[in-house]
Amino acid sequence: MRKENSIINLIYAYVGQIFGVIISFVARIVFIKCLNSEYLGLNSLFTDIITFLSFAELGIGSAMTFSLYEPLAKNDTQKIKSLMNLYKIAYRTIGSLVFIIGMILLPFLPHFIKEMPATISNIQLYYALFVVNSAVSYFYSYKRSLVICDQKRYIATFYRYLFYFLVNLSQIILLWFTRNYLVFLVCQIVFTIFENIAISRKAEKMYPFLKEKQIIPLDKNSQKKIKRDIGAAFYNRVGALIIKTTDSLVISKFLGVVALGMYSNYSMIVTSLNTIINQIFTAITASVGNFAVTESPEKLKKLFDRIYFINFVIYGIISVCLFNVTNVFMKIWLGNDFLLDIKIVMAIVISFYIAGIRVSIITFKDALGLYWQDKYRPIITALVNLIVSVFLVTKIGILGTVLGTIISYLCVDLMIEPYFLYKYTLKAPLKEYYINYFKYFVIVMTLGMGSYWCFSFLEIENAIFEFLLKGMGSVVLSCVAIILLFYKTDGFQYLLDTIKVAAEMMLKKIKRVKEKET
Repeated sequence: MRKENSIINLIYAYVGQIFGVIISFVARIVFIKCLNSEYLGLNSLFTDIITFLSFAELGIGSAMTFSLYEPLAKNDTQKIKSLMNLYKIAYRTIGSLVFIIGMILLPFLPHFIKEMPATISNIQLYYALFVVNSAVSYFYSYKRSLVICDQKRYIATFYRYLFYFLVNLSQIILLWFTRNYLVFLVCQIVFTIFENIAISRKAEKMYPFLKEKQIIPLDKNSQKKIKRDIGAAFYNRVGALIIKTTDSLVISKFLGVVALGMYSNYSMIVTSLNTIINQIFTAITASVGNFAVTESPEKLKKLFDRIYFINFVIYGIISVCLFNVTNVFMKIWLGNDFLLDIKIVMAIVISFYIAGIRVSIITFKDALGLYWQDKYRPIITALVNLIVSVFLVTKIGILGTVLGTIISYLCVDLMIEPYFLYKYTLKAPLKEYYINYFKYFVIVMTLGMGSYWCFSFLEIENAIFEFLLKGMGSVVLSCVAIILLFYKTDGFQYLLDTIKVAAEMMLKKIKRVKEKET
């Protein structure tokens, strides 16, 4: 049942994400055509500042998710009610804090930008609307989390992408006719409120006990454990946010919002891909949490190895493809004026892969609540990233900020993150992880550089044909290499079995739909 739940979650996530990515790329084209490049950089900067402000969540979301797995598995309604009441208070407090802290930062806004754009007025008002949108998003988050923890993420996914599609479509229409950034932002706030209300009402229908007023206070031992998990998750949260926002903030401060706008287009591609891929691992997190509650460490280790292999296959194939087609896609999408040097593209792809190959470990950490053991690691990673990025950006520009991220991952996360998972949960030698890590990395680098060298001999004038040829060629070459190297392994067989189960479920779903029609 766990695998079926994960696959259902994944199918919904991918269908939603396909529409989400399409509409977001169309929205970016309209944004650039209707507003200038300074608005693009400003929008990216505000997004990263607001992302950083979400540190106010203090890791409550991660601790909340983990604490709900056991009572949901045991159908302990009373404890679920107690936890949800606690998180309701917490999230409403967080929303208020985000608004207050965001407004406190308002006078310091010029310090985040190398030179304030002369062509844009009302910058402070635009920023304030970003803050409001972020703050209101927290007030019903706790009910969404209950649906997700109960292995029914597909329901939350449906609402998420339905409103994501609607808000982007509305913004496209409004921008096209008004050319007004203020209207664009107000539309975003309205749809955020609508989405929160919709998912909240759905959760109340699914779990009627959420409306009950008689709630037993959470016992002291549970409160103590949750506070400990929140404290540890806080460090993870802050560190991850600093890493996520460092590149944009450093580029904005040292190179300006126009350079940030160009970088943000590539960042958008990587973010969209990460969002698509992470749906796989997000979809299985609740199932991994349930598995860990009921199974032995040996079985858990076997499950991790399988997921780690799938992690490599997905990120490896996409990284090879991304390296070969990103600039071609950029020419088709936005034109030659928005291209970055191939060295920067290579660094972005390497950063994408190195960050992506960690997803299997992060999935298990989230599912198992392993926040305390390496609580200082994200802060150290963030500081290394910031220091190196600031040092290098003045010497080699955008490339320096990306290299800062890569160096921080390799010097800190790679050395520390897997250690605690293997020691405290999987109870297995760490040597095997590093052997696989470097083996996978060499394979991806070889495929990427080899395919790029082969494609360099081609002279293709039509950009769309070039994109399709290089894209399909990269995927086929990568798949053939992986099949030849790993077809006898347990991980590969598990991947085939998962694909088979997913296909069978899809066929059954199609069959049921046809039977209803007849």
